Amino acid sequence: MDFLLDDLDIDGALREAGEHAGISRATFLGGTVAGAVAAFAIAPPAEAARNPDIAVLNFALVLEYLQSSFYTEAERSKAVRGKAEDAAKRLGSVERAHVTAFKDLLGKKAIKRPAFNFRGTTEAERPFLKTAVALEDLAVAAYKGQAPRLRDKTVLAAAVAIHSVEARHAAWMRFLFGVQPAVNAFDDAVSKPEVRRVVGATRFVVARPRTSSRRRPRFTG
Repeated sequence: MDFLLDDLDIDGALREAGEHAGISRATFLGGTVAGAVAAFAIAPPAEAARNPDIAVLNFALVLEYLQSSFYTEAERSKAVRGKAEDAAKRLGSVERAHVTAFKDLLGKKAIKRPAFNFRGTTEAERPFLKTAVALEDLAVAAYKGQAPRLRDKTVLAAAVAIHSVEARHAAWMRFLFGVQPAVNAFDDAVSKPEVRRVVGATRFVVARPRTSSRRRPRFTG
């Protein structure tokens, strides 16, 4: 099955974030997300050809940067309360541990953390939960898509261990938002280009941090 933005964007969370920022789906598909594309150009072609695992791990690392920054920002904004606040703290801690794990595996070959602007989605409970569902679902599908490309069994074991945790995160966020945690008997994977397209459409990845004074806090990861 060919995944589209609407397939992965639960209740329009990611698309809504992009539209709120003034970018339409058509504009993104026209190729105006140079910053996001640059952030996801994660390994030189020669290096990737010599060791495909490096490209896969760096790709996963960028997704973990995205998730960890999102939850950390939500926690710091103190705009979500109750079960959502607890989820932000717990998931943020886990995603930061994933970042550390991938950086340890990659060493000097690890890509640097890009800058993020979550465009207000961390500043209220409903946008936070909607976006969390979409990001977790996307991460699970992305891991599934990349796992067969890994050659080193140790690296594959580490990736699979993280994949199962991401699946639990997705179920948790779906439950909190009131979306059925498991709908189908089988889940499809999603390709690297499609993940880049979906993340790029949000405009969460930016060239440099920027803080808006229109509403406080407007953090940037």
